[in-house]
Amino acid sequence: MATDFKLGIIGCGRWGMNHIRTAAKRFGNQLKYACDLDEARRDKVLEIAPDVTFTSKFEDVFNDTEINAVVIATPAETHYRLAKMALEKGKNVLVEKPIALFSDQARELEALAKKEKRILMVGHILLYHNAIRKIKSLIEEGTLGKLQYIYSNRLNLGTVRKEENILWSFAPHDISVLQYLVGSDPVKVDAKGGVFLQPGIHDVTLTSMEFPNNIHAHIHVSWLHPFKEHRLVVIGDKNMLVFEDSRSDDKLILYPKGIEWVNGEPIKRDEGFEVIDYEHVPPLDSELAHFHDCVVEQKTPITDGRNGISVLEILEQAQQRLENALEVGEKVTVKPPQMNYFVHETAVVDDGCNIGDGTKVWHYSHVQSGTTIGEKCSLGQNVNIGNNVSIGNYVKIQNNVSVYEGVELEDYVFCGPSMVFTNVINPRSEFSQRGSEHYHKTLIKYGASIGANATIVCGVTLGRFAFVGAGSVVTKDVPEYALMVGNPARRIGWMCRCGNRLRFQQKETTCSRCKREYVQEEAEKITCINEK
Repeated sequence: MATDFKLGIIGCGRWGMNHIRTAAKRFGNQLKYACDLDEARRDKVLEIAPDVTFTSKFEDVFNDTEINAVVIATPAETHYRLAKMALEKGKNVLVEKPIALFSDQARELEALAKKEKRILMVGHILLYHNAIRKIKSLIEEGTLGKLQYIYSNRLNLGTVRKEENILWSFAPHDISVLQYLVGSDPVKVDAKGGVFLQPGIHDVTLTSMEFPNNIHAHIHVSWLHPFKEHRLVVIGDKNMLVFEDSRSDDKLILYPKGIEWVNGEPIKRDEGFEVIDYEHVPPLDSELAHFHDCVVEQKTPITDGRNGISVLEILEQAQQRLENALEVGEKVTVKPPQMNYFVHETAVVDDGCNIGDGTKVWHYSHVQSGTTIGEKCSLGQNVNIGNNVSIGNYVKIQNNVSVYEGVELEDYVFCGPSMVFTNVINPRSEFSQRGSEHYHKTLIKYGASIGANATIVCGVTLGRFAFVGAGSVVTKDVPEYALMVGNPARRIGWMCRCGNRLRFQQKETTCSRCKREYVQEEAEKITCINEK
């Protein structure tokens, strides 16, 4: 169900003003508040957004029940406290990077957002840059071949921070981009740097990372550089890409260059270059538009809490190396959490997954990177879980089921053998529709059951405790407790939470098995009046 959008922006510094300027143009009077402790910023804010209410008290924003969305663009050390307060007040939150100063704080925020059923989004803005999206699509289409090496330079003279070093100020952007392009977390992290201006605060750092499948990367960041340079280089075994955001034009260039082996000798291949075009939309505009859509449609952001946690964990590893917390020469390895779940020896679980205690992954199944699976779930034989899928606790997925990116299963969902999910409305092999921006979200709510060989067309929501019969094809949203059969599926009755079919006499009935009582309020809605 869509919801309204009323926005407050907290923090009116340099980047906060960019948020205000962009939001005022895009949302008009949906931008209600701008908040900053410095009253002197009032005039500048009202010059950009004359209809906004300026306040120096963030409580004014949090206590206004009309406000359901908040952007936090304050100094990094305040992000955790303000984001937590906003979530506790029932607000959806976009918090600038880093989401917090410590990964355990970020995990707390993610858990709180899930508990409150609110959107938590992190301002990793480069993932909303169309050039980065274009690079991702070229990688997925195989234009570059097998990924080998990526490096990112983010260099400038200033702005020097006092509260954080260059690693924490600049590198989160690049870490999020590398994870996005590679599609997984690194397995090894190392970092070195130099301190020149302020004691204990690094001004220059070089972070190296090793990803699965022998993909390597490095990030060079500095605020002591004679000119601005934002350069990303992506090397594949077929072609190479260079993205220079600091250039005025021709920012993304494909180089058909590489090394080929001829008669056992490495031969250089150099075939000129090709300028790659993409739609030039300000990334902040795209980011705020995505936040709006996630709030209104209640869908998971591309840069959600899990994304923020992962970036923080990598930053913490790099910071540890910078501080020489480990012995010289010792390599830092990003270790997965202790494995308190079962994976059969024939199954594959990619790096970057989060699997809850007691879950079992059976024969020949595959769980892809970025996926979260809750506690005590069961994945049967030959089950495939796509990238970035969210699965709740106590979910049962029977044999031969694929759960694609864009599908979310809440707690206690049952998926029968060989049932089918989709995630694209009008697929064409000739025209790539890979990438989360093309996927239509499918939500299977708490306790719903889907019978064997049923098909769930993407973009629908199955209500709590809905029951889809074997072989049915669901093409539209399904009410809570509904019993659906046929192609296309139609409602033929109602099911109790316990799985027993309900028989209504007029507007009320009692389940013969568990004695729960139900009342039919509307033609397509029933309610349990003694929920246990």
